[in-house]
Amino acid sequence: MGKRYFCDYCDRSFQDNLHNRKKHLNGVQHLRAKRAWYDLFRDAAAILQEEQSKKPCRKFLQTGQCDFGPNCRFSHMTEQDLEKLSAQVRGEQQLKELRQEGADVPLGTIEDWLEKRAKRLSAAQNN
Repeated sequence: MGKRYFCDYCDRSFQDNLHNRKKHLNGVQHLRAKRAWYDLFRDAAAILQEEQSKKPCRKFLQTGQCDFGPNCRFSHMTEQDLEKLSAQVRGEQQLKELRQEGADVPLGTIEDWLEKRAKRLSAAQNN
């Protein structure tokens, strides 16, 4: 049967040869899935900067849904979401400054990290 290539981003497999792999890796669906995966790990400051530079999505504001979903070039964040994100960025900056000054700042527990991750994943699924 031959070798098969499994793409972790797209969660699919296909016959592994140069043509098929190149076609898949340059495909729109693969690039979107890969971008969505890496977007889960971006820091809050980068997300805030990107969302503030976008205009609000009219359709999302009116209906709560957008046909383009995460691929929409407009922002799907409300003013409250942006305020929460900016507060998170300020908190991270203050924590970073405290660590640079040499203050003893306890690292978060694994439970804190898992809770933040769950919130981030649920927010990503809602958008």
